[in-house]
Amino acid sequence: MPAPLLALDHVTARHLDRVLLADLSLRLEPGQHWALVGPSGAGKSALLAALAGQVLLTGGWAAYPGLEAAARQRHPTDPLASWRQVVRLVGTRAPFRARPGGGPLYYQQRYEATAAEQVPTVREHLLAQANAPGSAWTYARVVDRLRLGHLLAQPLIQLSNGETKRLRLATALLRHPVLLLLDTPLAGLDVASRADFDALLAEIAAAGTTVVLATAPGEIPVLVTHVAELAAGQLVRTGPAASYRPLAPPAPPLPEAAALRALWPATPPAFTTLVKLENVTIRYGERVILDRLNWEIKPGERWALLGPNGAGKSTVLSLLTGDNPQAYSQRITLFDRRRGTGESIWDIKRRIGYVSPELLQYFPGQPTCLQAVVSGFADARGPGRPTPAQLATAHAWLGVLHLAGYAAQPLRQVPASVQRLCLVARALVRNPPLLLLDEPGQGLDGTQQSSFRAVLEALCAASPVALVYVSHYAEDIPRSVTRVLRLGEAQAG
Repeated sequence: MPAPLLALDHVTARHLDRVLLADLSLRLEPGQHWALVGPSGAGKSALLAALAGQVLLTGGWAAYPGLEAAARQRHPTDPLASWRQVVRLVGTRAPFRARPGGGPLYYQQRYEATAAEQVPTVREHLLAQANAPGSAWTYARVVDRLRLGHLLAQPLIQLSNGETKRLRLATALLRHPVLLLLDTPLAGLDVASRADFDALLAEIAAAGTTVVLATAPGEIPVLVTHVAELAAGQLVRTGPAASYRPLAPPAPPLPEAAALRALWPATPPAFTTLVKLENVTIRYGERVILDRLNWEIKPGERWALLGPNGAGKSTVLSLLTGDNPQAYSQRITLFDRRRGTGESIWDIKRRIGYVSPELLQYFPGQPTCLQAVVSGFADARGPGRPTPAQLATAHAWLGVLHLAGYAAQPLRQVPASVQRLCLVARALVRNPPLLLLDEPGQGLDGTQQSSFRAVLEALCAASPVALVYVSHYAEDIPRSVTRVLRLGEAQAG
Protein backbone atom coordinates (compact mmCIF):
# COMPACT_ATOMS: atom_id res chain seq x y z
CA MET A 1 0.00 0.00 0.00
CA PRO A 2 1.55 3.33 -1.03
CA ALA A 3 2.45 5.83 1.67
CA PRO A 4 0.13 8.81 2.13
CA LEU A 5 1.23 12.11 0.68
CA LEU A 6 0.79 13.59 4.15
CA ALA A 7 -0.87 12.82 7.46
CA LEU A 8 -1.86 15.23 10.23
CA ASP A 9 -2.81 13.70 13.57
CA HIS A 10 -4.45 15.88 16.25
CA VAL A 11 -2.45 18.97 15.29
CA THR A 12 -3.08 22.58 16.26
CA ALA A 13 -2.18 25.44 13.91
CA ARG A 14 -1.21 28.84 15.28
CA HIS A 15 -0.39 32.28 13.91
CA LEU A 16 1.24 34.53 16.51
CA ASP A 17 -1.05 34.12 19.54
CA ARG A 18 -4.09 32.95 17.57
CA VAL A 19 -5.25 29.35 17.26
CA LEU A 20 -6.35 28.79 13.66
CA LEU A 21 -7.00 25.03 13.75
CA ALA A 22 -7.55 22.81 16.76
CA ASP A 23 -7.12 19.04 17.24
CA LEU A 24 -7.24 18.39 13.51
CA SER A 25 -6.52 15.07 11.81
CA LEU A 26 -6.38 14.51 8.06
CA ARG A 27 -4.79 11.89 5.82
CA LEU A 28 -4.23 12.59 2.12
CA GLU A 29 -3.75 9.43 0.06
CA PRO A 30 -2.44 9.21 -3.52
CA GLY A 31 -5.28 9.48 -6.01
CA GLN A 32 -7.47 11.52 -3.70
CA HIS A 33 -8.54 15.11 -4.44
CA TRP A 34 -10.19 17.06 -1.63
CA ALA A 35 -12.61 19.96 -1.36
CA LEU A 36 -12.65 22.02 1.84
CA VAL A 37 -16.01 23.60 2.63
CA GLY A 38 -17.51 25.52 5.53
CA PRO A 39 -18.72 28.99 6.52
CA SER A 40 -16.58 32.11 6.58
CA GLY A 41 -13.91 31.83 9.27
CA ALA A 42 -14.24 28.05 9.50
CA GLY A 43 -10.52 27.52 8.85
CA LYS A 44 -10.39 26.56 5.16
CA SER A 45 -7.62 29.01 4.29
CA ALA A 46 -5.79 28.14 7.50
CA LEU A 47 -5.85 24.43 6.62
CA LEU A 48 -4.48 25.15 3.15
CA ALA A 49 -1.69 27.22 4.74
CA ALA A 50 -1.00 24.36 7.17
CA LEU A 51 -0.78 21.85 4.31
CA ALA A 52 1.68 24.21 2.59
CA GLY A 53 3.83 24.46 5.71
CA GLN A 54 3.15 28.17 6.14
CA VAL A 55 1.79 28.11 9.70
CA LEU A 56 3.17 26.65 12.90
CA LEU A 57 1.83 23.22 13.86
CA THR A 58 1.91 22.26 17.54
CA GLY A 59 0.78 19.16 19.39
CA GLY A 60 0.08 15.82 17.75
CA TRP A 61 2.30 14.97 14.79
CA ALA A 62 2.59 15.64 11.07
CA ALA A 63 4.28 13.42 8.47
CA TYR A 64 4.82 13.89 4.73
CA PRO A 65 6.15 10.54 3.43
CA GLY A 66 4.74 10.72 -0.09
CA LEU A 67 5.71 14.36 -0.58
CA GLU A 68 9.21 13.80 0.81
CA ALA A 69 9.75 10.85 -1.53
CA ALA A 70 8.63 12.96 -4.49
CA ALA A 71 10.98 15.77 -3.46
CA ARG A 72 13.96 13.39 -3.24
CA GLN A 73 13.10 11.88 -6.61
CA ARG A 74 12.83 15.31 -8.23
CA HIS A 75 16.00 16.66 -6.59
CA PRO A 76 18.22 13.56 -6.14
CA THR A 77 21.46 15.52 -5.68
CA ASP A 78 20.09 18.05 -3.20
CA PRO A 79 20.64 16.90 0.40
CA LEU A 80 18.29 19.64 1.59
CA ALA A 81 15.40 18.61 -0.65
CA SER A 82 12.16 19.30 1.22
CA TRP A 83 8.56 18.28 0.73
CA ARG A 84 7.71 22.00 0.59
CA GLN A 85 9.44 22.17 -2.82
CA VAL A 86 6.73 20.04 -4.41
CA VAL A 87 3.78 21.91 -2.89
CA ARG A 88 2.23 25.10 -4.29
CA LEU A 89 -0.46 27.24 -2.67
CA VAL A 90 -2.49 29.70 -4.75
CA GLY A 91 -4.08 31.88 -2.08
CA THR A 92 -6.46 34.81 -2.23
CA ARG A 93 -3.79 37.52 -2.52
CA ALA A 94 -1.49 37.99 -5.51
CA PRO A 95 2.17 38.11 -4.33
CA PHE A 96 3.23 40.41 -7.19
CA ARG A 97 6.12 42.82 -6.72
CA ALA A 98 7.49 45.78 -8.63
CA ARG A 99 10.79 45.60 -10.47
CA PRO A 100 13.88 46.09 -8.28
CA GLY A 101 13.88 49.64 -6.95
CA GLY A 102 10.24 50.20 -7.90
CA GLY A 103 8.74 50.00 -4.40
CA PRO A 104 5.52 48.28 -3.27
CA LEU A 105 2.51 48.07 -5.57
CA TYR A 106 -0.48 50.34 -4.94
CA TYR A 107 -3.97 50.55 -6.40
CA GLN A 108 -3.65 53.76 -8.50
CA GLN A 109 -0.60 52.24 -10.21
CA ARG A 110 -3.06 50.43 -12.48
CA TYR A 111 -3.84 53.70 -14.26
CA GLU A 112 -0.55 55.63 -14.13
CA ALA A 113 1.52 54.84 -17.22
CA THR A 114 4.89 55.77 -15.67
CA ALA A 115 4.18 53.92 -12.43
CA ALA A 116 2.91 50.85 -14.28
CA GLU A 117 6.26 50.65 -16.07
CA GLN A 118 7.82 49.72 -12.71
CA VAL A 119 5.77 46.51 -12.70
CA PRO A 120 6.81 43.38 -14.62
CA THR A 121 4.67 42.26 -17.54
CA VAL A 122 2.91 38.93 -17.68
CA ARG A 123 5.64 37.63 -20.01
CA GLU A 124 8.45 38.75 -17.68
CA HIS A 125 6.70 37.26 -14.68
CA LEU A 126 6.19 33.86 -16.29
CA LEU A 127 9.68 33.66 -17.77
CA ALA A 128 11.15 34.43 -14.34
CA GLN A 129 9.56 31.29 -12.87
CA ALA A 130 11.81 28.25 -12.55
CA ASN A 131 10.41 25.28 -14.43
CA ALA A 132 10.38 22.01 -12.50
CA PRO A 133 12.56 19.31 -14.10
CA GLY A 134 10.53 17.33 -16.63
CA SER A 135 7.43 19.43 -16.05
CA ALA A 136 4.51 18.79 -18.36
CA TRP A 137 3.56 22.44 -17.87
CA THR A 138 5.88 24.45 -20.10
CA TYR A 139 5.75 28.21 -20.65
CA ALA A 140 4.06 27.69 -24.02
CA ARG A 141 1.50 25.30 -22.56
CA VAL A 142 0.43 27.47 -19.63
CA VAL A 143 0.17 30.55 -21.86
CA ASP A 144 -2.07 28.65 -24.26
CA ARG A 145 -4.10 26.66 -21.73
CA LEU A 146 -4.76 29.58 -19.36
CA ARG A 147 -5.52 31.98 -22.26
CA LEU A 148 -2.74 34.43 -21.44
CA GLY A 149 -1.34 35.07 -24.92
CA HIS A 150 -3.09 38.41 -25.45
CA LEU A 151 -1.97 39.57 -21.99
CA LEU A 152 1.78 38.92 -22.27
CA ALA A 153 2.69 42.60 -22.70
CA GLN A 154 0.38 43.78 -19.88
CA PRO A 155 1.87 44.97 -16.57
CA LEU A 156 0.70 42.69 -13.75
CA ILE A 157 -1.01 45.59 -11.99
CA GLN A 158 -3.36 46.15 -14.96
CA LEU A 159 -4.85 42.66 -15.05
CA SER A 160 -8.46 42.09 -14.11
CA ASN A 161 -9.35 39.96 -11.12
CA GLY A 162 -10.11 36.91 -13.29
CA GLU A 163 -6.97 37.40 -15.40
CA THR A 164 -4.89 37.57 -12.23
CA LYS A 165 -6.43 34.28 -11.07
CA ARG A 166 -5.46 32.56 -14.32
CA LEU A 167 -1.91 33.94 -14.19
CA ARG A 168 -1.36 32.81 -10.62
CA LEU A 169 -2.53 29.30 -11.48
CA ALA A 170 -0.20 29.28 -14.49
CA THR A 171 2.66 30.35 -12.21
CA ALA A 172 1.99 27.44 -9.87
CA LEU A 173 1.71 24.92 -12.71
CA LEU A 174 5.13 25.89 -14.09
CA ARG A 175 6.60 24.34 -10.93
CA HIS A 176 4.63 21.12 -11.62
CA PRO A 177 3.61 20.59 -7.98
CA VAL A 178 2.87 17.18 -6.56
CA LEU A 179 0.30 18.88 -4.32
CA LEU A 180 -1.61 21.94 -5.57
CA LEU A 181 -3.58 23.94 -3.00
CA LEU A 182 -6.20 26.37 -4.31
CA ASP A 183 -8.10 28.89 -2.19
CA THR A 184 -11.53 29.69 -3.73
CA PRO A 185 -10.19 29.33 -7.29
CA LEU A 186 -13.56 29.96 -8.97
CA ALA A 187 -14.17 33.34 -7.35
CA GLY A 188 -13.84 36.13 -9.91
CA LEU A 189 -13.87 33.85 -12.96
CA ASP A 190 -16.36 34.45 -15.74
CA VAL A 191 -18.83 31.85 -16.97
CA ALA A 192 -16.52 30.47 -19.68
CA SER A 193 -13.59 30.10 -17.28
CA ARG A 194 -15.73 28.38 -14.66
CA ALA A 195 -17.14 26.00 -17.26
CA ASP A 196 -13.61 25.07 -18.34
CA PHE A 197 -12.34 24.59 -14.80
CA ASP A 198 -13.34 20.92 -14.51
CA ALA A 199 -11.47 20.10 -17.73
CA LEU A 200 -8.40 22.01 -16.53
CA LEU A 201 -8.38 20.19 -13.19
CA ALA A 202 -8.58 16.87 -15.04
CA GLU A 203 -5.47 17.83 -17.04
CA ILE A 204 -3.67 18.88 -13.86
CA ALA A 205 -4.48 15.55 -12.21
CA ALA A 206 -3.48 13.60 -15.31
CA ALA A 207 -0.04 15.23 -15.11
CA GLY A 208 0.43 13.74 -11.65
CA THR A 209 -0.75 16.52 -9.34
CA THR A 210 -3.04 16.06 -6.35
CA VAL A 211 -5.48 18.92 -5.78
CA VAL A 212 -6.91 20.26 -2.52
CA LEU A 213 -9.13 23.32 -2.84
CA ALA A 214 -11.33 25.50 -0.67
CA THR A 215 -14.64 26.17 -2.36
CA ALA A 216 -18.34 26.78 -1.87
CA PRO A 217 -20.50 23.69 -1.24
CA GLY A 218 -22.32 24.28 -4.53
CA GLU A 219 -19.10 24.52 -6.58
CA ILE A 220 -17.33 21.25 -5.85
CA PRO A 221 -15.48 20.20 -9.05
CA VAL A 222 -16.04 16.84 -10.69
CA LEU A 223 -12.44 15.82 -9.97
CA VAL A 224 -12.96 15.92 -6.19
CA THR A 225 -13.09 12.52 -4.51
CA HIS A 226 -13.41 13.60 -0.87
CA VAL A 227 -14.92 16.50 1.06
CA ALA A 228 -13.86 17.94 4.42
CA GLU A 229 -16.24 20.31 6.17
CA LEU A 230 -14.82 22.72 8.74
CA ALA A 231 -16.38 24.89 11.43
CA ALA A 232 -14.59 27.08 13.98
CA GLY A 233 -11.18 25.68 13.09
CA GLN A 234 -12.15 22.03 13.41
CA LEU A 235 -13.10 19.26 11.01
CA VAL A 236 -16.74 18.41 11.62
CA ARG A 237 -17.15 15.75 8.93
CA THR A 238 -15.19 14.13 6.12
CA GLY A 239 -16.09 11.56 3.52
CA PRO A 240 -16.43 10.68 -0.15
CA ALA A 241 -17.66 13.47 -2.40
CA ALA A 242 -20.31 11.20 -3.90
CA SER A 243 -22.14 11.02 -0.59
CA TYR A 244 -21.63 14.63 0.54
CA ARG A 245 -24.79 16.68 0.97
CA PRO A 246 -24.34 20.28 2.09
CA LEU A 247 -26.41 21.52 4.98
CA ALA A 248 -28.67 24.50 4.32
CA PRO A 249 -27.06 27.69 5.68
CA PRO A 250 -28.87 29.33 8.58
CA ALA A 251 -31.31 32.08 7.68
CA PRO A 252 -29.59 35.47 7.94
CA PRO A 253 -30.95 38.10 10.31
CA LEU A 254 -32.88 40.75 8.41
CA PRO A 255 -31.61 44.33 8.56
CA GLU A 256 -33.54 46.68 10.80
CA ALA A 257 -35.25 49.29 8.67
CA ALA A 258 -35.04 51.88 11.44
CA ALA A 259 -31.28 51.39 11.77
CA LEU A 260 -30.79 51.81 8.02
CA ARG A 261 -32.99 54.93 7.90
CA ALA A 262 -30.96 56.42 10.73
CA LEU A 263 -27.73 55.74 8.86
CA TRP A 264 -29.02 56.69 5.42
CA PRO A 265 -31.93 59.17 5.63
CA ALA A 266 -33.88 59.61 2.40
CA THR A 267 -33.02 62.92 0.73
CA PRO A 268 -33.97 64.27 -2.71
CA PRO A 269 -31.34 63.67 -5.43
CA ALA A 270 -28.86 66.53 -5.68
CA PHE A 271 -27.97 65.83 -9.33
CA THR A 272 -29.79 65.35 -12.62
CA THR A 273 -27.17 63.10 -14.21
CA LEU A 274 -24.74 61.05 -12.18
CA VAL A 275 -22.80 59.56 -15.11
CA LYS A 276 -22.78 60.17 -18.84
CA LEU A 277 -20.25 58.55 -21.17
CA GLU A 278 -20.38 59.61 -24.83
CA ASN A 279 -18.49 57.55 -27.44
CA VAL A 280 -15.76 56.74 -24.92
CA THR A 281 -12.77 54.82 -26.31
CA ILE A 282 -9.96 53.59 -24.06
CA ARG A 283 -6.84 51.84 -25.29
CA TYR A 284 -3.51 50.75 -23.84
CA GLY A 285 -0.99 50.66 -26.65
CA GLU A 286 -2.58 48.67 -29.47
CA ARG A 287 -5.12 47.03 -27.15
CA VAL A 288 -8.58 48.64 -27.31
CA ILE A 289 -10.41 48.13 -24.01
CA LEU A 290 -13.55 50.21 -24.68
CA ASP A 291 -14.78 51.15 -28.13
CA ARG A 292 -17.23 54.08 -28.46
CA LEU A 293 -19.09 53.30 -25.26
CA ASN A 294 -22.25 55.27 -24.43
CA TRP A 295 -23.87 55.04 -21.01
CA GLU A 296 -25.95 57.28 -18.75
CA ILE A 297 -26.90 56.76 -15.10
CA LYS A 298 -29.65 58.79 -13.47
CA PRO A 299 -30.30 59.10 -9.71
CA GLY A 300 -31.97 56.03 -8.27
CA GLU A 301 -31.18 53.74 -11.21
CA ARG A 302 -29.82 50.29 -10.45
CA TRP A 303 -27.56 48.72 -13.05
CA ALA A 304 -25.80 45.41 -13.56
CA LEU A 305 -22.44 45.79 -15.35
CA LEU A 306 -21.69 42.46 -16.99
CA GLY A 307 -19.11 40.91 -19.29
CA PRO A 308 -16.32 38.31 -19.36
CA ASN A 309 -12.95 38.75 -17.68
CA GLY A 310 -10.98 41.45 -19.50
CA ALA A 311 -14.04 43.00 -21.19
CA GLY A 312 -13.37 46.40 -19.61
CA LYS A 313 -15.64 46.44 -16.54
CA SER A 314 -12.87 47.60 -14.21
CA THR A 315 -11.82 50.20 -16.78
CA VAL A 316 -15.35 51.62 -16.89
CA LEU A 317 -15.44 51.86 -13.12
CA SER A 318 -12.03 53.59 -13.07
CA LEU A 319 -13.45 56.28 -15.36
CA LEU A 320 -16.31 56.84 -12.94
CA THR A 321 -14.12 56.99 -9.82
CA GLY A 322 -11.70 59.47 -11.40
CA ASP A 323 -8.72 57.12 -11.20
CA ASN A 324 -8.18 56.68 -14.93
CA PRO A 325 -6.27 59.63 -16.46
CA GLN A 326 -7.61 58.84 -19.94
CA ALA A 327 -10.96 60.26 -18.76
CA TYR A 328 -9.70 63.78 -19.50
CA SER A 329 -9.57 63.11 -23.23
CA GLN A 330 -13.11 61.67 -23.32
CA ARG A 331 -16.62 63.09 -23.21
CA ILE A 332 -17.49 62.15 -19.63
CA THR A 333 -19.90 63.91 -17.30
CA LEU A 334 -19.95 63.04 -13.59
CA PHE A 335 -22.49 64.55 -11.20
CA ASP A 336 -23.68 67.17 -13.71
CA ARG A 337 -20.13 68.34 -14.43
CA ARG A 338 -17.96 67.61 -17.46
CA ARG A 339 -14.59 66.06 -16.63
CA GLY A 340 -11.70 68.42 -17.04
CA THR A 341 -13.59 71.58 -16.05
CA GLY A 342 -11.74 72.10 -12.78
CA GLU A 343 -13.29 69.47 -10.54
CA SER A 344 -10.96 67.68 -8.13
CA ILE A 345 -10.65 63.96 -7.64
CA TRP A 346 -12.06 64.57 -4.14
CA ASP A 347 -15.19 66.13 -5.66
CA ILE A 348 -15.76 62.85 -7.50
CA LYS A 349 -14.71 60.34 -4.87
CA ARG A 350 -16.71 61.81 -2.01
CA ARG A 351 -19.89 61.14 -4.00
CA ILE A 352 -19.06 57.51 -4.80
CA GLY A 353 -18.91 54.40 -2.67
CA TYR A 354 -16.58 51.91 -4.33
CA VAL A 355 -15.59 48.29 -3.71
CA SER A 356 -13.56 46.00 -5.98
CA PRO A 357 -11.31 42.93 -5.75
CA GLU A 358 -8.38 45.06 -6.95
CA LEU A 359 -8.95 47.65 -4.21
CA LEU A 360 -8.94 44.87 -1.61
CA GLN A 361 -5.85 43.30 -3.19
CA TYR A 362 -3.76 46.42 -2.60
CA PHE A 363 -5.48 47.76 0.51
CA PRO A 364 -3.09 48.04 3.49
CA GLY A 365 -3.52 45.30 6.03
CA GLN A 366 -2.16 47.08 9.10
CA PRO A 367 -5.31 49.09 10.05
CA THR A 368 -7.97 47.43 12.13
CA CYS A 369 -11.32 46.65 10.52
CA LEU A 370 -12.80 49.74 12.22
CA GLN A 371 -9.98 51.96 10.95
CA ALA A 372 -10.44 50.60 7.42
CA VAL A 373 -14.15 51.51 7.53
CA VAL A 374 -13.50 54.97 8.99
CA SER A 375 -10.97 55.68 6.22
CA GLY A 376 -13.93 55.91 3.85
CA PHE A 377 -14.74 59.36 5.24
CA ALA A 378 -11.45 60.73 3.95
CA ASP A 379 -11.13 58.29 1.05
CA ALA A 380 -7.71 57.57 2.51
CA ARG A 381 -6.23 54.13 3.01
CA GLY A 382 -4.71 54.80 6.39
CA PRO A 383 -6.20 55.11 9.87
CA GLY A 384 -6.57 58.91 9.73
CA ARG A 385 -8.04 60.97 12.59
CA PRO A 386 -11.74 60.18 12.80
CA THR A 387 -14.24 62.31 14.70
CA PRO A 388 -16.45 60.73 17.38
CA ALA A 389 -19.43 60.95 15.00
CA GLN A 390 -17.48 59.18 12.24
CA LEU A 391 -16.42 56.43 14.64
CA ALA A 392 -20.03 55.96 15.73
CA THR A 393 -21.18 55.70 12.11
CA ALA A 394 -18.45 53.20 11.26
CA HIS A 395 -19.37 51.09 14.29
CA ALA A 396 -23.02 51.21 13.24
CA TRP A 397 -22.29 49.97 9.70
CA LEU A 398 -20.15 47.17 11.09
CA GLY A 399 -23.15 46.22 13.19
CA VAL A 400 -25.54 46.29 10.23
CA LEU A 401 -23.21 43.96 8.32
CA HIS A 402 -22.74 41.69 11.38
CA LEU A 403 -19.06 42.53 11.71
CA ALA A 404 -19.02 44.21 15.13
CA GLY A 405 -16.90 41.45 16.64
CA TYR A 406 -14.09 42.14 14.15
CA ALA A 407 -13.78 45.91 14.77
CA ALA A 408 -10.50 45.78 16.72
CA GLN A 409 -8.83 43.05 14.64
CA PRO A 410 -6.23 43.87 11.94
CA LEU A 411 -7.86 43.74 8.52
CA ARG A 412 -5.42 41.18 7.11
CA GLN A 413 -5.94 38.78 10.00
CA VAL A 414 -9.70 38.31 9.50
CA PRO A 415 -11.31 36.03 6.88
CA ALA A 416 -11.22 37.32 3.29
CA SER A 417 -15.02 37.58 3.26
CA VAL A 418 -14.91 39.83 6.32
CA GLN A 419 -12.24 41.98 4.68
CA ARG A 420 -14.51 42.44 1.67
CA LEU A 421 -17.53 43.34 3.80
CA CYS A 422 -15.41 45.85 5.73
CA LEU A 423 -14.65 47.60 2.43
CA VAL A 424 -18.39 47.53 1.69
CA ALA A 425 -18.99 49.31 4.99
CA ARG A 426 -16.21 51.75 4.03
CA ALA A 427 -18.08 52.50 0.79
CA LEU A 428 -21.34 53.18 2.66
CA VAL A 429 -20.23 55.44 5.50
CA ARG A 430 -20.57 58.73 3.54
CA ASN A 431 -24.05 58.00 2.11
CA PRO A 432 -22.85 58.56 -1.47
CA PRO A 433 -25.41 59.08 -4.26
CA LEU A 434 -23.66 56.39 -6.36
CA LEU A 435 -22.49 52.93 -5.28
CA LEU A 436 -20.06 51.00 -7.49
CA LEU A 437 -19.90 47.44 -6.19
CA ASP A 438 -17.51 45.26 -8.18
CA GLU A 439 -18.02 41.60 -7.18
CA PRO A 440 -18.83 42.47 -3.56
CA GLY A 441 -20.20 38.97 -2.90
CA GLN A 442 -17.00 37.23 -3.97
CA GLY A 443 -15.92 34.71 -1.33
CA LEU A 444 -18.90 35.28 0.99
CA ASP A 445 -20.53 32.20 2.43
CA GLY A 446 -24.23 31.51 1.90
CA THR A 447 -25.40 33.29 5.05
CA GLN A 448 -23.20 36.32 4.40
CA GLN A 449 -24.44 36.58 0.80
CA SER A 450 -28.09 36.43 1.83
CA SER A 451 -27.55 38.97 4.61
CA PHE A 452 -25.64 41.36 2.36
CA ARG A 453 -28.31 41.17 -0.37
CA ALA A 454 -30.99 41.90 2.23
CA VAL A 455 -29.11 45.00 3.42
CA LEU A 456 -28.63 46.19 -0.15
CA GLU A 457 -32.29 45.62 -1.05
CA ALA A 458 -33.42 47.51 2.04
CA LEU A 459 -31.05 50.35 1.26
CA CYS A 460 -32.33 50.62 -2.32
CA ALA A 461 -35.94 50.56 -1.10
CA ALA A 462 -35.35 53.32 1.46
CA SER A 463 -33.16 55.74 -0.53
CA PRO A 464 -32.56 57.14 -4.03
CA VAL A 465 -29.03 55.75 -4.13
CA ALA A 466 -27.91 54.67 -7.62
CA LEU A 467 -26.19 51.31 -7.93
CA VAL A 468 -23.80 49.67 -10.37
CA TYR A 469 -23.35 46.00 -9.49
CA VAL A 470 -20.73 43.77 -11.12
CA SER A 471 -20.90 39.99 -10.80
CA HIS A 472 -20.25 36.83 -12.80
CA TYR A 473 -23.06 35.10 -10.90
CA ALA A 474 -26.61 35.94 -11.94
CA GLU A 475 -27.97 34.82 -8.57
CA ASP A 476 -25.84 37.45 -6.78
CA ILE A 477 -27.44 40.41 -8.54
CA PRO A 478 -30.01 42.17 -6.30
CA ARG A 479 -33.66 42.15 -7.31
CA SER A 480 -33.64 45.95 -7.29
CA VAL A 481 -31.36 45.94 -10.37
CA THR A 482 -33.52 46.64 -13.42
CA ARG A 483 -31.00 47.77 -16.05
CA VAL A 484 -28.02 46.04 -17.68
CA LEU A 485 -24.89 47.22 -19.47
CA ARG A 486 -23.11 44.25 -21.03
CA LEU A 487 -19.52 44.67 -22.26
CA GLY A 488 -17.71 42.37 -24.63
CA GLU A 489 -20.44 42.75 -27.22
CA ALA A 490 -21.45 45.77 -29.35
CA GLN A 491 -20.58 48.83 -27.25
CA ALA A 492 -21.36 51.58 -29.70
CA GLY A 493 -24.84 52.94 -29.41
